[in-house]
Amino acid sequence: MDGRLPALADQLLRIERELRLLGWWSAQAPSTEALASQEPFCVDTLSFAQWLQWIFLPRMKLIIESDAALPARSGIRPMAEVVYQGNLDPVLPLLATLAEFDRIIESA
Repeated sequence: MDGRLPALADQLLRIERELRLLGWWSAQAPSTEALASQEPFCVDTLSFAQWLQWIFLPRMKLIIESDAALPARSGIRPMAEVVYQGNLDPVLPLLATLAEFDRIIESA
């Protein structure tokens, strides 16, 4: 088992918590078509928060639960900075959580 898995699982919970605190957690999933986008981060069909909730978190949870190989690199925080530029203050805790996720992934 990769020693980073417990820390990554904790970060996924923290990401969910930050999305909830921001009021961006949704009880209703986007359409199947929106989730099937071929664009990076589903930028053409989902908000970044929706992508985190409905694509990123479930995929990472599956990787952790199945003890599959982790990605070698992660750049989630830089993407979030681009998305939220001009309005960073409310999302600083989320950005910090995403940065820690990136750091753990790249600490191999």
